[in-house]
Amino acid sequence: MSDSATRTSAWIGRALPRFEDERFLTGAAKYVDDLQLPGMLHAAFARSPVAHAQIRAINTEAARAVPGVRLVLTAAEIADEVGAFPINHAEADVAEIPHPVLASERVRYAGEPFAVVVAESAAAAVDAAELVQLDFEQLPVAIELDDALRGDVVLHNDAPDNVLVRWHRAEGDVEGAFARAAHVVRQRIRMPRLVAAALEPRGAVAAYDASADLLTIWISAQDQHRQLVGLSAVLRRSPDQLRVVVPDVGGAFGSKGVPGPESALVGLCAVRLGQPVKWTETRTENMLATYQGRGADVDAELALNRDGQMLAVRARYLADLGAYLYATTPVPALTAAKLLTGCYLIPAAEVEVVGVATTKVPTGPYRGAGRPEAALVLERLVDIAARELAIDPVELRRRNLIPKEHFPYTTPLGFVYDSGDYEGALDAVLALGRVDAARAEQTAARGEGRLVGVGIALYVERIGPGWESAGVTVEADGRVVCRTGSSTHGQGHETTYAQIAADVLGVDPTAVEVRWGDSAEIPEGMGTFASRSITVGGSALLLALQDVRAQLDAGATPPVTASARFELAGPAFSHGAYLAFLEIERATGEVLIQRIAAADDCGRVINPLLAEGQVIGATVQAIGECLYEQVGHDEYGQPLAVNLYDYHVPTAFSVPPIASELRETPSPLNPLGAKGVGEAGSIGAPAAIANAVADALTPLGVPHVDLPFTSSRVWEALRVADTTRK
Repeated sequence: MSDSATRTSAWIGRALPRFEDERFLTGAAKYVDDLQLPGMLHAAFARSPVAHAQIRAINTEAARAVPGVRLVLTAAEIADEVGAFPINHAEADVAEIPHPVLASERVRYAGEPFAVVVAESAAAAVDAAELVQLDFEQLPVAIELDDALRGDVVLHNDAPDNVLVRWHRAEGDVEGAFARAAHVVRQRIRMPRLVAAALEPRGAVAAYDASADLLTIWISAQDQHRQLVGLSAVLRRSPDQLRVVVPDVGGAFGSKGVPGPESALVGLCAVRLGQPVKWTETRTENMLATYQGRGADVDAELALNRDGQMLAVRARYLADLGAYLYATTPVPALTAAKLLTGCYLIPAAEVEVVGVATTKVPTGPYRGAGRPEAALVLERLVDIAARELAIDPVELRRRNLIPKEHFPYTTPLGFVYDSGDYEGALDAVLALGRVDAARAEQTAARGEGRLVGVGIALYVERIGPGWESAGVTVEADGRVVCRTGSSTHGQGHETTYAQIAADVLGVDPTAVEVRWGDSAEIPEGMGTFASRSITVGGSALLLALQDVRAQLDAGATPPVTASARFELAGPAFSHGAYLAFLEIERATGEVLIQRIAAADDCGRVINPLLAEGQVIGATVQAIGECLYEQVGHDEYGQPLAVNLYDYHVPTAFSVPPIASELRETPSPLNPLGAKGVGEAGSIGAPAAIANAVADALTPLGVPHVDLPFTSSRVWEALRVADTTRK
């Protein structure tokens, strides 16, 4: 869209409430579990009670005898019918060890499915699944990454060192930079695993039309396209023999990006039985078996000269990948690795990624998918360097920021940043967060013996690359129907895409219908992930709209139709800056966040109300990640949290005032100038909060505390500091 068109825009840039909210708030939305098909059966899964074991036998007799049970399947009974889930190699050395559809010779994490039961009711299916008997020999577990790398416990014969992913890149004179550096700071930073904990757990319904040899699967997913690709491979059905429909979805945060074994088995069972089959995941299953996020140990170091100029960064990134690989499991660690120079003019960098197999559920993308990890590592190093060099952390950052006249800027780790104004974002967050008042309050508080901290962090976000499809029809009655390969699961596509259409065609947004999520109607696309929907999907829609407009301007009579495909020449890069102001209770170790400020540059903003909602939502998730959330395991590999009673997510009482400012540095890579903002808060806020915690603890000589900053963990750091001082 041209600048002139944008300046005269009637709808782009307006803060419209979401049109779809009425459907959600009045109970009219249709989720997977709302689907009721004639003759529908129900599936449940028998899951491993242990983290690692050799399977001796699986006895299904008792399960088959339960009234209403129609089918019980184990790996042996489906071996000739299923293929393997595809794996994204993502420019790395990746082992071909996909997640099995059902465990066969071994189970490798607690909760891994080893049998499926289909019955006439959900209750009967669950009861029968509990009667499937697993005869097993328990094996040692591999929980910690360093232990897994020693190889005492080998999970797969094809990976005897327990390494599933390797990647290495070095650019510039890294060795020379560290040799001549006046200062080198080092830190091991550990990031726990997280559960996505979407409001709606996963689910699937499958129905088979034998006469057409067409299997239709409704899935709670982020898009239909990646589900179609994965299920086509596993079920050994061509795409024209498989239809994937994504209805309304109650959140995903990355955890519903690619299909899991349960969706494939629901489809397989529907074909076997000739009746529809439904599976709805329980919250406990979601905690046990949905792929998780984060999980990494990073040893990183930063070299600087006497003036605080950053010379080089070096890191070894150990990623906890779990027992198997899903298609996107390698992606977060590799994305993090490539972003480890952040917003700074660092001329040399060397990063090694080692993806480690452990006896845990696999990991995958979780909101931010590598960007939060990169920001946390680099921004902690910058703050540690500022403390050791006795330079104000804001000043140290300012000395090293990439100037806006340097764009496009190629990093030593291979990314090309398209546009940005990093110093502008820093200045904005300092003003928004009232940094001078915060520092004055901190000085006064320290005089009273209180622990008050101010943390600042900058970030760069890689927007999802690739292409997207779109179609537009202007009907004879004036209605506008937009079809998009992007799929919504809470972002507000029905509103933002309608705003784009309304501007181009000169109609009211309420006259626009946005359709998505059905592979029969939108057969090609890449889908929704990595904040790419407006940048890529919106640009494809814009091209189709402009085609329709040109036809109408040339005198065409509705109905008029056009389709378009848009591909990014390279990824776009959002950026931003965050400030956190907090206090730590000395007696309890409780971290009390007083306020957070966010300045995010996501290029052209279509709807500032929804964009700010994305910032706030992601920031709240970051608060949970920083203060409460972690997936722990005992010495036997059993998860310590299996429901929301054990796994704490933030509530409204946890959320401080969040001041948000949206900035616009348009991207030259797409006609909308958009970049994306869906993950901003989850990237910038954790690093800012971590720096604020470290800042609060500085008077006590505590150099670093890892996430999450639970009261017990912080209290222990305080106790150790007190003991050391005595």
